[in-house]
Amino acid sequence: MAISNLNLPAQVLGLSLDNPAQLAGELALTVANALRGAIAERGAATLVVSGGRSPVAFFERLAAQELDWSKVTLGLADERFVPVSHPDSNEGLVRRHLLQGRAAAARFLGLYQPAPSVEASAQLADARLADLEDPDVLVLGMGEDGHTASFFPGSPNLAAALDPEGPRRCLPMLAPSVPRQRLTLTLPVLRRARLTLLSLQGAGKLATLADALAGEDVAQMPIRAFLSRPLEIYWCP
Repeated sequence: MAISNLNLPAQVLGLSLDNPAQLAGELALTVANALRGAIAERGAATLVVSGGRSPVAFFERLAAQELDWSKVTLGLADERFVPVSHPDSNEGLVRRHLLQGRAAAARFLGLYQPAPSVEASAQLADARLADLEDPDVLVLGMGEDGHTASFFPGSPNLAAALDPEGPRRCLPMLAPSVPRQRLTLTLPVLRRARLTLLSLQGAGKLATLADALAGEDVAQMPIRAFLSRPLEIYWCP
């Protein structure tokens, strides 16, 4: 199965790449062009990215792009409630692979804040994110359970995180299958992105996407919250 075999809505563009290296390169070029356009139009640009293992090649290709990184604000769609020095930290991943070379000039707004609890950390992040402009570019991933950002099916705060009118910018979340507390930007913040991209690799993720397209229950597969809006999907086997 290829992404061209899926019945994508009119507002969703699906692109098939040959391999992970090509996907990383094309995604980096699309993001860099959008950031350049935002800087030319408004004098600044905001990029929100997702963590995990898959984006490493993309981060490194993006860091090599020539643009005025001093005018870019970089944020995270979600984060684990761990210190930046922890190997599972998304901020640590971004600092090692994206905020390097010329890209080190970007302003970074992380989600993790040292606090006694994940709720206290989320409240601190929520206040800090008052400075976050609407994203010019949002890059999402997706798990094989249909989660994106840290919108996990079954998480206690899922309904609040998915509330289009919710007042919070950041909420604590729980990944049911992994005993690790999370922090996530909420749906109203993410949906304000001017360009939303979804990066997927492998047949399993494509099958999950097909399942998501076949139903409407957002709580069951939260990626559905983005499939009803303009979206560009980058996929490779």
